[in-house]
Amino acid sequence: MKYKIFETIIDNLKTIFYALIIAIVIRSLFFQPFYIPSSSMEPNLLVGDRIFVSKYTYGYSKHSFPFSPSIYNQRILFKNPNYADLVVFKTPQDNRTDYIKRLIGMPGDSIQFIDGKLMLNNKEVKKEKINLTKSIRCGAQTLDVHYFKETLPNGKTYIAAYNKYGTQQNTDKYIVPKDHYFFLGDNRDCSKDSRFLDSVGYVPKLNLVGKAKMIFFSNDTAKGSFFKFWNWNNSLRIERFFMRLK
Repeated sequence: MKYKIFETIIDNLKTIFYALIIAIVIRSLFFQPFYIPSSSMEPNLLVGDRIFVSKYTYGYSKHSFPFSPSIYNQRILFKNPNYADLVVFKTPQDNRTDYIKRLIGMPGDSIQFIDGKLMLNNKEVKKEKINLTKSIRCGAQTLDVHYFKETLPNGKTYIAAYNKYGTQQNTDKYIVPKDHYFFLGDNRDCSKDSRFLDSVGYVPKLNLVGKAKMIFFSNDTAKGSFFKFWNWNNSLRIERFFMRLK
């Protein structure tokens, strides 16, 4: 009897072990879920969105694996990202914190804001003002913004929000170093991104984690916790479930 109990325990431990190995492999090589905790990417990504990020899109580095083990300090099977990609990366300052931002600058590019205009390689990024009734947040505050559809050199478009009072009207010119990238938040006046050289700055290609592909779940945390199931009709954003990200 004791032997059978022991055998059952061993079998269960083996099952758990194999399940963990499979989960780590999937998470490291294929897809990893991430939670959006801030409003820096509104209106495209909202606080409470949960997304799948493909780990294979840009190849692999130590940051593809849990705890970023220092086993190899290069990328393998590297593929170049594209303008406007939604990219998850490790911040260069600590190589641990995950950020998601939009890729605006490639190695060698120059980026600058002049009178509120986004300049890429000394040319104004094409933008078209659009009418949206969505409110946009910055922490606990609601911002008064203009929405624009911006188009990058490869033809990819996205929606960016600019504070009507223009807190980021003018910046220094940023020159992206070799093997680095420049990222901006879509909520331009509520995003800690590559404009802040002391906290994010230019992101080395080694720190790319993956490309955001899909929102698989979304819950408006301002209207209630996911665990308060009796309030799901107010807090769940069902229209965002399984939304593909461009």
